Amino acid sequence: MKAVVLHEYGGPEKLKFEDNVPEPQISGSTVLIAAAAASVNPIDWKLRSGMRQKDSPLSFPAILGRDVSGIVRAVGANVKHFKPGDRVLALSNATYAELVAVDDSDVTHLPDGVDLANAAAIPLIALTGDQLVRLATNVKKGQVVLITGALGSVGRAAVHMAKKIGAQVIAGVRGKEFDDARSLGISDVLAIDDDKAIEKFRLVDAIADTVGGEVAAKLIEKVKQSGSFGYTAVLPESAAARNPTVKITRVSTQPDPSKVREFADDMRDGKFVLPIGRRMPLRDAAEAHVLGEKGGIGKILLLAPDSQH
Repeated sequence: MKAVVLHEYGGPEKLKFEDNVPEPQISGSTVLIAAAAASVNPIDWKLRSGMRQKDSPLSFPAILGRDVSGIVRAVGANVKHFKPGDRVLALSNATYAELVAVDDSDVTHLPDGVDLANAAAIPLIALTGDQLVRLATNVKKGQVVLITGALGSVGRAAVHMAKKIGAQVIAGVRGKEFDDARSLGISDVLAIDDDKAIEKFRLVDAIADTVGGEVAAKLIEKVKQSGSFGYTAVLPESAAARNPTVKITRVSTQPDPSKVREFADDMRDGKFVLPIGRRMPLRDAAEAHVLGEKGGIGKILLLAPDSQH
């Protein structure tokens, strides 16, 4: 099969599009998906570069990618809920490929009315945003939560979930993004690149942070006593000391096909909007990584060779 293969750590140029990659093996509980698309996520270039080799080492040759949407090609003998021809969506691994094998417990059906390729943007960001708000930050109905990076893909998913829970959402964005942030239907906006604005900002019940770094460390002081701070990125070691009573939890994204389906349904119904920045052929994965690392263009999709439309 065709796939994008990584033989060693390094820059985007290390991603090689190859024709004769062995097909994934399937077992009794496997769904084999003929991919329509994968999407590019920050974890992909962190793994590729070797930045994450301490906690997530790759064994080479490796295929990157966490999201896949496509059509079921074959199923293992024990699979009951999926059949060849079904439109499906999953959080998986090794998705920069024509064929992806996924455990049936991690797959969900894709509702009609959602573009098959665009759906590949959903799984990782939706689950990260959902679990950041619901589990790491533990946001409750009626609470006030600040969500930083609210216009990013994970941020949008977090805002969507917090609003569904019934929380009052404040979007933390750069000052120049105020107008865009208001389109999220939130109650207020904070300029997280403005120290004076942060200083004057009121205390909140919880912060769901997708930005990390010094901004996050400054904001921790704005959580009420015994409040919660959930995060996806990297926090400076000094952050916790700035507000010792706050519960700080990093999200560790886990598969949850029912939530993936919920986000897909909401996308179909126009309740969840996820801008797609680029649709590129799988063979251009290296270029997609260059664009992704620069940032600011929305989700990038990699279209499998047979599905480029």
